[in-house]
Amino acid sequence: MTLVTLLYLYIAFRIKHFMCDFIFQTDWMALSKVKPGKEGYRALVSHTTIHAIGTFLIMMVFVPSLWWLALVDFVVHSIIDRLKGIISYKKDLKPKDTMFWWAFGIDQELHNFTHLIYIVVIVQYLGGIIL
Repeated sequence: MTLVTLLYLYIAFRIKHFMCDFIFQTDWMALSKVKPGKEGYRALVSHTTIHAIGTFLIMMVFVPSLWWLALVDFVVHSIIDRLKGIISYKKDLKPKDTMFWWAFGIDQELHNFTHLIYIVVIVQYLGGIIL
């Protein structure tokens, strides 16, 4: 993998995350995925399925044999969002609360680190970086 391809891969993950978390996530998903019970899980699964599809599409462009990273993304993204949801719901966090923004920031950075791990897996799978 060249440095230019690595940069494209990084940009692809950043665009995917922005699109899936802010453009394609509906109000229902955003507001309901924190709730307990079936409604919360339905909203969460809907949201994380969109992320998995995005990762799958990135894999189809860069390294189709790693398509299964989409399944990993589904699971990891679900766990991160569910944990944030549980904390937010139990503490009744609202945008006016400092803890809301801490939870939001930690959630976003965990997703960023997850994408970094995917990129490392891809680079290693492809034999490293060619300078």
